[in-house]
Amino acid sequence: MRRTALLASATLLAALLPMTTAVGASGADDPAPVPVDRFEGEVPFASPPAEGIFTWGSDTDDPPALRLTARDDAPEGDKVLTGSYDISGYGGFTHDFAFAEPAHDWSAHRGIRFWWEGRGNGRKIAFELKDGGANGEASELWTTSFTDDWTGWKQVEIPFTDFTYRTDYQPVGGIDQVLGLTETWGYALTLPVGVKGDFAMDGVELYGRADQSLRAAVTTDAAVYPVQEGRAAAVTLTVATTGAAPLDDPVTVAYETAATGTAEPGKDYTPVTGTVTFPAGTPSGTTRTVAVRTIEDKRAESAETVPLRLTVTGAKPPSETPQVVVDAHGLPYLNAELPVKKRVADLLSRMSLAEKAGQMTQAERGAITAPGDIAAYDLGSLLSGGGSTPTPNTPEAWAKMIDAFQLRTQATRYQIPLIYGVDAVHGHNNLVGATVMPHNIGIGATRDPGLAERTGAVTAAEVRATGIPWDFAPCLCVTRDERWGRSYEAYGEDPALVEAMETVIQGLQGRASGADLKDDDKVLATAKHFVGDGGTGYGSSTTGSYTIDQGITKVTRQELEAVHLAPFRTAVDRGVGTVMPSYSSLDIVGDGHGPVKMHARADLVNGVLKDRMGFDGFVISDWAAIDQLPGDYASDVRTSVNAGLDMIMVPYAYKDFHATLLDGVEAGRVGERRIDDAVSRILTQKFKLGLFEKPYADTDGASDIGSAGHRAVARKAAAESQVLLKNSGGVLPLKKNQKVYVAGSNADDIGNQTGGWTITWQGASGDITQGTTILEGMKKAGGDVTYSKDASASTDGYDVGVVVVGETPYAEGVGDVGNGNDLELTAADRAAVDKVCAAMRCAVLIVSGRPQLIGDRLGDIDALVASWLPGTEGDGVADVLYGRRPFTGQLPVTWPKSQAQLPINVGDAAYDPQFPYGWGLTTLSRVPEGGVATLKGLAAAAAVAERAGADEVGRTLVGKARLIVQQKVGQALTAAVAKPFADADHLLLTGRYGKAVEQLTAAYRAAS
Repeated sequence: MRRTALLASATLLAALLPMTTAVGASGADDPAPVPVDRFEGEVPFASPPAEGIFTWGSDTDDPPALRLTARDDAPEGDKVLTGSYDISGYGGFTHDFAFAEPAHDWSAHRGIRFWWEGRGNGRKIAFELKDGGANGEASELWTTSFTDDWTGWKQVEIPFTDFTYRTDYQPVGGIDQVLGLTETWGYALTLPVGVKGDFAMDGVELYGRADQSLRAAVTTDAAVYPVQEGRAAAVTLTVATTGAAPLDDPVTVAYETAATGTAEPGKDYTPVTGTVTFPAGTPSGTTRTVAVRTIEDKRAESAETVPLRLTVTGAKPPSETPQVVVDAHGLPYLNAELPVKKRVADLLSRMSLAEKAGQMTQAERGAITAPGDIAAYDLGSLLSGGGSTPTPNTPEAWAKMIDAFQLRTQATRYQIPLIYGVDAVHGHNNLVGATVMPHNIGIGATRDPGLAERTGAVTAAEVRATGIPWDFAPCLCVTRDERWGRSYEAYGEDPALVEAMETVIQGLQGRASGADLKDDDKVLATAKHFVGDGGTGYGSSTTGSYTIDQGITKVTRQELEAVHLAPFRTAVDRGVGTVMPSYSSLDIVGDGHGPVKMHARADLVNGVLKDRMGFDGFVISDWAAIDQLPGDYASDVRTSVNAGLDMIMVPYAYKDFHATLLDGVEAGRVGERRIDDAVSRILTQKFKLGLFEKPYADTDGASDIGSAGHRAVARKAAAESQVLLKNSGGVLPLKKNQKVYVAGSNADDIGNQTGGWTITWQGASGDITQGTTILEGMKKAGGDVTYSKDASASTDGYDVGVVVVGETPYAEGVGDVGNGNDLELTAADRAAVDKVCAAMRCAVLIVSGRPQLIGDRLGDIDALVASWLPGTEGDGVADVLYGRRPFTGQLPVTWPKSQAQLPINVGDAAYDPQFPYGWGLTTLSRVPEGGVATLKGLAAAAAVAERAGADEVGRTLVGKARLIVQQKVGQALTAAVAKPFADADHLLLTGRYGKAVEQLTAAYRAAS
């Protein structure tokens, strides 16, 4: 069973859904029970499409072990179903009916029941029905749960009315969201997580007779109905039945406006009362409308609520009392003509402490099981973590989901909109079908700031078109050790390169002033992770099995300023709207504090970022990061807020955070001025984004998501990111008349070439989204291509081989070297390289988030390409392979000879890599002639350009010198060559063109 929700979703679901457990008490006139499973062997253990019972789980260890066991105490027959489990993610079992047979009609029955041997462990077990659709794996899922809080055998009865539509996952995105039961395809159980256990089950059967009062329900089309003062709200009532059958008996709905809201009857609205009747025979899905009229009094007021109390007879009532809301009006903060500063001051002056605390709270959308909490806690923000997506995962579903959340804010006094955020770190990467860019490491390889800006613009347009105004990107980390699992999130190891690529901020946000943020193709950007996340020492992490991620960065004050803080100075100058601190700790040599978590470093967040750099946006914490601070939760909250954090990402703890922050302020441990500063910063960005005027999704740009124009930008980025490290004999570019043998694990895998943070947090191998693999791109380029993934097909008769190898997806510390990962190719990839390169001239492409150790095979490889993680547009890789575009990429990080060299970076005193920082051969370009004399002339001209401020001329001159040196060096790279060559690229990026050519000249002399 394919499941795409977050790993924690099954646990959360089981813990939160309701359940009725009872010993059977069927009425005397009920029909005889209908058996579903006796577990006597009549239903086999078998997977779809055959009928059978089968297991599933999030990984190979999570599916339970099942067996039919003879038991003397079996409640029915001789055998029971028994099983054992030890689940870390999610796991359970399913009984699917045969796909080739008609679905089963369960609509005449009251519910389903079974015998369960209790263990008394208090654990929740989720029980799921499969309703409608083509078959059991393409049906609609309805779920509930029961608690194992007894010992011994007990018959558990679950009325069908207890089942609710599953909102976190639907295999086909849902069907009609009606539990029809006329086409039932089976059931499933999700077992407890995080504990070893066993179970026994017997006698699954349908029981009782369907009762209309239990199978009919009245719903409203919304829970909140905002309306302008003086206008009427229309509340739509719908009656629906299990089985979609007409009503057997009448259903009545008595309605009245209740005086329990904040609006005053007769003054703010006209009270209404009455009854709506749905007669017997009314078709399921029939609607009626109740109108509530408001009264215009022309006074400036905050929003006021009018509950519409509904009393339903003959059916289940709505789960919530609908509220009509008279919109706030006439208040200064609502006036879009006023300066943002005045609007903020007016709104802040009206807010209560609880409302302010709500604005500082950010929750994960999956935690909002009671949508009314958005208003009850005045929440300021929601987010989708990696893989936390609506079902179906479409632009329309994203917009609909976020609009539904925004609607809830309209029931608050000041109707302050949510700001919704996602990690769109290389395109709108949570959305299936979006344009996925190369990861930042590849963008750094392009050395093309203009292209970086264009990738940001495409990302912003696709994100905003789904109703999301905030992107937790870009990552401005300076990666200093390739063992770090987040290396690919960095633009490179040189702060100057990271700064050069920060044009992406303008692509995301527009002008530095924030004047473009209200546009429907711009989003608020986030500079992360402040500060030093790329400098953590290997072995310093204390997070689970991580080895380096979230560890300790130990630096001098000078190193901190020059390497890690520099990109954030640039980001502030570019007007970045938010900053996210790092999970890591910072240990500044000589300051006497030792390692301190960045979420607690007031000296850097308040002192450096806000005060010295003048950052005027707001600071958002990382995912549950304050939980890593020392001390109790109250200490975590006050320490982080007092350190300068303005909004706290508390994915599943929003209630606790809200209460704890209030307690801290009331006790005087967090100052009200600090709260006002934080909320002012948050409100400022919301006003700049235009959310008060347009809180709902503007989907006009949705048709451009994944469009040809957007993919063309990603294709160009993929092409420019390719770094040609070796090209003996001019193997590349390929010719279309050559017979090409393609092999390797990453040649035809869209999941592997997009990497982590694609559709889910960790990413996944396989066909996870729409795009073009490298193999498909080669075929589309017109190449005569044969593919054998493991190189098992005959290698005879080919002109050249292309072997595409590298890593499989990972994210964050899960990808740390030493945490189940290394920098070596897999045995299968090594075998493919060895076989193909022994049989013919070959080019090896390494698809990875960081350098891989290839030195022992380098002599047998004719051409070597660092392809990084090129995204969804494999056509871009094919473009350079077949010469449609030249290779122009340069290494954004140093390529080591061995893991023992790590960390190794440009500027190191001892520097002897496999390939130096900045290395990158080119094709389709004539290399200038000449030697030392030519280089001297270029150095003089570059120095003149530097003095004149002619940056484009200076960069061109350095580029010519680099080509001369690379041609001279060939593969004879020594330490004497590598160090000045790498230093030259750093000098180029800092605008010292004359010195850059002088260093290249030194490299040339060393190669002579």
